[in-house]
Amino acid sequence: MERDGQRVVLKFGGSSVCSAEKIRAVSERISGFLERGCKVAVVVSAMGDTTDRLLELARSVAPDGPCPRELDQLLATGEQQSIALLSMALRNLGIENRSFSGSQAGFMAFGRHGEGRIKAVDPRRVVSCLDRNMVAVVAGFQGIDEDGDVITLGRGGSDLSAIALAAALNAENCYIFTDVDGIYTADPRVVEKAYKLDNLSWDECLEMTVAGAKVLQARSVEMAIRSGINVCVASSFDEGKEGTWIMRDCIEEKAAVRAVSQDDDAARVAFDGCCDPCNVARRLSERGIVAQLVVQDGRAIFLLRRSRLEETLRICGELNVSGLRWEDGLSRVSIIGAGLSNHPEVSSQILSVLEEIGVEVEMLLPSAMSVTCVVKASDGKETVRALHGRFLEGGFVLCA
Repeated sequence: MERDGQRVVLKFGGSSVCSAEKIRAVSERISGFLERGCKVAVVVSAMGDTTDRLLELARSVAPDGPCPRELDQLLATGEQQSIALLSMALRNLGIENRSFSGSQAGFMAFGRHGEGRIKAVDPRRVVSCLDRNMVAVVAGFQGIDEDGDVITLGRGGSDLSAIALAAALNAENCYIFTDVDGIYTADPRVVEKAYKLDNLSWDECLEMTVAGAKVLQARSVEMAIRSGINVCVASSFDEGKEGTWIMRDCIEEKAAVRAVSQDDDAARVAFDGCCDPCNVARRLSERGIVAQLVVQDGRAIFLLRRSRLEETLRICGELNVSGLRWEDGLSRVSIIGAGLSNHPEVSSQILSVLEEIGVEVEMLLPSAMSVTCVVKASDGKETVRALHGRFLEGGFVLCA
């Protein structure tokens, strides 16, 4: 519970502000925090599918690909619509507030358009607003670069904006309000018996996002870790549900397995070991392609997102790699939990469970916080259900 006068950042996603009715409901939710005595800054996303519609519009007028700078100019207008409308709704409740674009709120960014990274946040205008007991309504997903141009922060960038703003304001807590009531042990649309977690450690949450769980943007969790911000993922629509808290110290030693995550956007690229895998990895990194490298039987294997496969193959062609082979249609299914490297029985149990259901394991990749098995995408959901049943429903408890 927040203390009187404590600064707090609330973030509302696109589904939370997708209509006039929901914007009014958000303003009522903000009013509740004000009644507790909080000083409130709010970060909002574009309404509903506005970003997708703007992207479609851009492609229709520029079929060969829109200019990245102008595309950022266009996409930033989505969040600017949201802040203006929410500001009006708050004022209608008698709540004094000011709306700010990303640049007006002091967000400085760098990098490529569409993939910007936050360089610094100068929160003076936001602080001035809070000090006058006004709500600051800030556009997420955007900042301004050293040339004064708008630059967007990539998909999920509004989460990143909210946590960065919380850090700049020295707020202890940041609430991410969305259309779900928290983070679950697995996707409840896939696993019927998945249940909501009351809390997660920052490291566990980061591992889940990297493994494909659609909980928060991975960069947002990294920002929370570096800044020491406690994050609560909660429902925009059900105030009675607490949500899931992501914080530093919340791990029970006896419960190592916390969740099962699935990522169906996976592909594998392999080539002969006579080619320098470090050179390939360097080029992928320069293009912002995240890839996991394994060297096996004299061959280099990269596990990456299927959506970046075509670009990866083009880079491999430019570097004249030999023996190039690739495969898409794969799914990464990961068991998440602290200290799994100390429990070799986890890997053996995974292999045993998948053998029982007749699923072939393409790769098995253990780490300190997870064990990931790569399977055919067609087997992904069955794999998630089986592993959730074994590790989170079947009483499989790990002890130090």
